[in-house]
Amino acid sequence: MTPEQASAQSEDICRLAPVIPVLVVKDASTAADLARALVKGGLPALEVTLRTDAALDVIREMSTVEGGVVGAGTLLTPADVQAAKDAGAKFGVSPGATDRIIDACLEADLPLLPGAATASEAMYLLERGFTVQKFFPAEANGGAPALKSLASPLPQIRFCPTGGVSLKNAPDYLSLPNTLCVGGSWVAPGNLVDAGDWSAITALAAEAAALPR
Repeated sequence: MTPEQASAQSEDICRLAPVIPVLVVKDASTAADLARALVKGGLPALEVTLRTDAALDVIREMSTVEGGVVGAGTLLTPADVQAAKDAGAKFGVSPGATDRIIDACLEADLPLLPGAATASEAMYLLERGFTVQKFFPAEANGGAPALKSLASPLPQIRFCPTGGVSLKNAPDYLSLPNTLCVGGSWVAPGNLVDAGDWSAITALAAEAAALPR
């Protein structure tokens, strides 16, 4: 896979809905129900972060849910990339970008959404061929005004801002010409997941899916 192909596939995934849920799931037994609730609400692209021991099993379970496109977040090493791919991930997300992570994803044919926090990092990724990137951590790096400032000098790049994004500020990002979608965890709060309140999560997903962009 080339970086250009990876970006094209990442863009297709980002255009599926205004929001990609960023999921930290501790119990794989809830994974399929959670994925079904989010997909039912209109959010088919799901990022499962590799921050728990259950994450790979969660990806396996969610990959069985019809209509879902499950990816792996927090890719830090080539081993993470291969493990995510083997578990059924259809895309990868990294908080930043290194040559080792990029090369591992390209070799594994796993579309990567690489993270950039500065203009220099975004330019480096553009030189590598990545025109679709993750802006992270979004709010800590100046939020929507900072991302807007990158649009004029770097019009070739489209972003998925993640980190501190909420229902309240998501429209600020989605209104920008260089934003494809946003990533956020508010659509699957831990208390609702723990309670198995899938209808409430579906309602949150539907609210997010209706955000204009």
